Parts: sequence; C-alpha cells; structure tokens
Amino acid sequence: MSQDATPDPYTDPLKFGQRVQILRERRGMTQVQLADLVGISPHTMRKIENGQQKAPGLEMVLRIAEALRVRNLAELTGRPEAHVDLFVGPGHPRLAAEKSAIDSFPLTTSVEPPPVAHLEARLHAAWKARHQAPNHRETIGKLLPDLIRDAQAVVRHADAAVDRRAAQALLAQAYSLSQFFIAYQPDSSLLWRVAERGMIAAQESEDPHAIGVAAWLLAQAHRDSGPRHFEAADAVNLEAVRFLEPLLPDASNDVLAITGALEFELGYTAARRHETGTAWRHWDKANHMAARLPASYYHPVTSFSRDVMGAHAVTVAVELHQGGESVRQAAKADKNVIKSRPRRARHRIEEARGYQLDNQPDVAIASLEKAYEAAPETIRYNGYAKTIILEEVESTQAARRRRAADLAMRIGMLAA
Repeated sequence: MSQDATPDPYTDPLKFGQRVQILRERRGMTQVQLADLVGISPHTMRKIENGQQKAPGLEMVLRIAEALRVRNLAELTGRPEAHVDLFVGPGHPRLAAEKSAIDSFPLTTSVEPPPVAHLEARLHAAWKARHQAPNHRETIGKLLPDLIRDAQAVVRHADAAVDRRAAQALLAQAYSLSQFFIAYQPDSSLLWRVAERGMIAAQESEDPHAIGVAAWLLAQAHRDSGPRHFEAADAVNLEAVRFLEPLLPDASNDVLAITGALEFELGYTAARRHETGTAWRHWDKANHMAARLPASYYHPVTSFSRDVMGAHAVTVAVELHQGGESVRQAAKADKNVIKSRPRRARHRIEEARGYQLDNQPDVAIASLEKAYEAAPETIRYNGYAKTIILEEVESTQAARRRRAADLAMRIGMLAA
C-alpha cells in the first residue's frame, strides 16, 4: 500500500478513532457534524479520532455507529468475532419483490383491476394477519406485491371522482402496510418513497382516517432518521392533529384512535428530547382519547387502544431514562393484554429497556425472551433489543451470559 492510500477499516488493524475518521470521511461528514449527531463537543470527537481519548463506552459506540449508518458493529470495533447487525435488519428475502412492485409504474396495462370490495377484503385480511403472525414480515411480504399492483390498477381505472378517491384510500392502505414491512431494513430510500407516496395517496383520497394514518407513518420516518428530524416529525404530527380535531365530536372510532396515536407520537418525540412535562402531557391527551373508545376496540394499523396505553407509558418513561418509573409502568401494563403479536413483542422490548435502566439485567433478558416468543421477527429487527443482548453476552454472570448468548443465536444476531 502506498503512503497516500486511504486505509481500509475492514482489513487494516486500525484503532477505534481511526476507523471512526475513515468511515466519517467516506460519508462526507465533518467532525463537527458527527459530534453534533452523537451529542458531544467537536473537541471530544477530535480527541477520539486522534486517539487522545480512549475508546468510548458501548452507548457512545452505538450512537456513533447509528450516525455513520454502520450496519456491522465490527466495522467500528475491529473485532470480526463480534459480527452484529444492530441498526438495520438483515434484509428480508421478500424485500426485492416488494421493491420491484413499488418502483414499477406501468403506464399501460391490459390487466383488469380487481373489484374494489375484493381488494378491501384482502387488505383487511392482510392487516389482521400482520397482527396475528409471529413472523409478520414473512406473512405480509407474500401479499404486498400483488396488493400494491392491484391498488395501483384500481386507481388507474377509476373514472368517477368519488371512485378515484376511494381507490386512493385503498392505495394509501397498501403503502402503509408496506412501511411496516420495510422499516428497519437496509433500504432507507425505499422507506421514504413509500411514506411519501402513502401521504400523497391519502391526501388524494380526502379520507380523514387515511390521512391520519399516513401522517402517523410519515412522522415516524422523520423521527427515526435522528434528532435533526424531530422538528419535521412534530410538524407532520401537529398538522394532522389540527386537521382531525374539528371532526372529533362526531368521529368514528378509527378517527378517534388515529388522533390518539398521533398525540402519543408527539409525546414519544418529546420524550426522545427529554422534555418530561411535554411528553407526559401528550400521553395524557392520548389516554383521554383512548378512554373514548370501546374497551374491546383495537386500531387495525397502529394498535392504539385502551390496553396499549400502559405500554406507551413504559416507552415514555424509558425514553426519559426514568428507570424506576418505567418498571412501575411495566408492572401496571402487564394487567392488560395487547392483541397484536408484533406490538406485544415491541412492548416487551421497551419493558426490557426499563429493567436495564433500573439495573435489573436478568429481568431484562427475561422480557426479551418473552418478546421472542411473541414475535421473533420483531426482536430480530430491533436495535434496542440487540444492544441489551450485546451487553449481557459479555456479562460476568455465567447464567445471564448463557441466556443472552442463546437468545442472540436464536435471533441470528451473532455469526455462527
């Protein structure tokens, strides 16, 4: 290798700081930008890269990896035996077919669109299957390509304005279901295309519920892009709430529920900012909306219901780093039964985060085992769960270490 050649962090025995610098420069990012994304001063970032400061702890390593969009943690640590995909899922085998259906825009076709009632029934069945299946990506991944193509065909063949609006509402549903499949997979640009197309289709439909769902998903796409996008997430959420509020006195259960889900999302983003009062205020508003719903009601997209509010309280407490409060909320939430398997698994992961914050790692691992039982694909694609497992795989307690390692192997987190 020449003296001027850029080292390759995948092959050269580099120190942590050198790896950070090379991966940062490959992304065209300055030290100041990276420091801002991970919440440290540019001076500290410079010391990390120069080796003047020892490699940071696990939490900071994970934040740097997320900011640099590093999929395999070994790229930063230089330890190939720790082959872990943390922040992006492994890439589902059906992702390519889903992408092909989304990217295809046939301008002419001889294929007759299905009857609208038939497409409605298929979408209803797909949402139901999504909540009931332990491996929900596999289940809906089989259905989505045809659903998207047929929904697009229904829109193309709709003549009357009222029929076109109804067709756009169905297309928005198909895109919403797609976003659940694509989330946390290695194609962020596809996720954005789906989120934005879903919002456009919903607006074209003029259906308040479809607009609310599309806004809920678009706001999540913004928020999950990092702290710099929190304001954009709030803007989408607030606009949707303002749009729906005049309808609430006579609203259907679905519109009440999506409004409550949007209120919680505002609280969730506030909690990510550590704005305690704002976070709990929005949780209270969402809880008030949930109280207006029948006890047996369950929103078909967001899982919003009376029963899910306890799980939402755990999430707020965890994001605010309130370990004791998150454990207290987890105990209360266990009295309720969350019908959706992936949503139940997500709650168990949030519960595990709370126990980890409260220095109860054994209970945290037990919660993750329950998440795996409910929906293996949910934990397989969740970076928070993987972070906890990674920490406990290195525990000094042999029994805990074995449980964490067994779970890591089951979800495919560690290379065989």
